[in-house]
Amino acid sequence: MTEVATTRRSRITPEREAELYEAVLDLLREVGYEALTMDAVAARTRSSKATLYRQWGSKPELIARALRHNKPTSLDEIDTGSLRGDIHAMMARSDDCQMDRDAALMRGLFHAIHGNAELHQALRQLLIEPELDHLNTLLRRAVDRGEVAADNPALDFVIHMLVGGFVARDLIEDRTVDREFLTAYIDAVILPALGI
Repeated sequence: MTEVATTRRSRITPEREAELYEAVLDLLREVGYEALTMDAVAARTRSSKATLYRQWGSKPELIARALRHNKPTSLDEIDTGSLRGDIHAMMARSDDCQMDRDAALMRGLFHAIHGNAELHQALRQLLIEPELDHLNTLLRRAVDRGEVAADNPALDFVIHMLVGGFVARDLIEDRTVDREFLTAYIDAVILPALGI
């Protein structure tokens, strides 16, 4: 499947691909997942719908790849020598404006995921699982350095704590997460739970 997807996408230049992805994310923010159509993407990007399907196969795959492309760096590029440094470096990849834009995207997708198995699978495969793998690498390094006990039960819940912080602030305070909140949340909740 990955080989097929790579072959399909190979005809588009990286610049054109980035342009298409940005247009897809703009549309997603504007109208949400359900109202976003391949016709609308084709019109916005001056592409044919047939080209979009040939390159990406489906709307869920196009959305998932656009979201993946939107991530400025991968967690596997982070290694500061300490878990606190790694988590703060992970957080520093986005500024407040980008966090707000990303939160708007995720709010629109959370609802759509529950009713769309194909979207859920595409997001898990192309976005969620790679990020979980990289986060687990950061955590394993912290265990190997002796910063976190290997049997610390919080290790299994770091991603839940991170996602929970994003969701809870929006739900409880009606405010999106910003770097100030994330820094305080990481230092007050996540790192102490890990024994740091």
